[in-house]
Amino acid sequence: MFYRTKLNDHIRVPPTYFGLKKEEAVTKRVKKKYDGFISKEMGIVIDVSKINDIREGIIIPGDGAIYYDVTFELLCFKPEMQEVVIGKIRDIADFGAFIQLGPIEGMIHVSQTMDDFVSFSKEKVLSGKETKKVLKVGDKCRARIVAVSFKEVSNPKLGLTMRQEFLGKFEWIEEEKEGGSKKKGKKEEKKK
Repeated sequence: MFYRTKLNDHIRVPPTYFGLKKEEAVTKRVKKKYDGFISKEMGIVIDVSKINDIREGIIIPGDGAIYYDVTFELLCFKPEMQEVVIGKIRDIADFGAFIQLGPIEGMIHVSQTMDDFVSFSKEKVLSGKETKKVLKVGDKCRARIVAVSFKEVSNPKLGLTMRQEFLGKFEWIEEEKEGGSKKKGKKEEKKK
């Protein structure tokens, strides 16, 4: 899920930035420090959205830089358990599929791709034996987050599933919807 997070930090502005306006120099330094930052508490920082307040700077002897006490807002993506996400299949291996979810990648184990016996082909395709469903690189899918790990903070891991109604490749979801409306229509005809 995307969040707007408000932070306060001391930002170092080196002498090479002294020719810029204070707001511009501080914004550049905040972006340099926080763009792509990952933590368990905040998730993944996407962008510095707003500088709210820059208080008076302090020069520390022997450094030459100015340190400003700055309040700013960050746009962050923090994956939540059971959250439904949309992404694009980036790669497929014999053990599952990797899906790009904006700033992060998740993994769908082969057993979680569909309710069927799934086989892997050398063309990087997962196929369902009975349903004949096919999952390949580039397919847009909807999945649910079932595991989140920040064990390695620089490389968080997401476990996903597509074995639930209205999850999976977009074409499969449309087929489910159409199949459901056809079944509903048949039930209504029988009632008449």
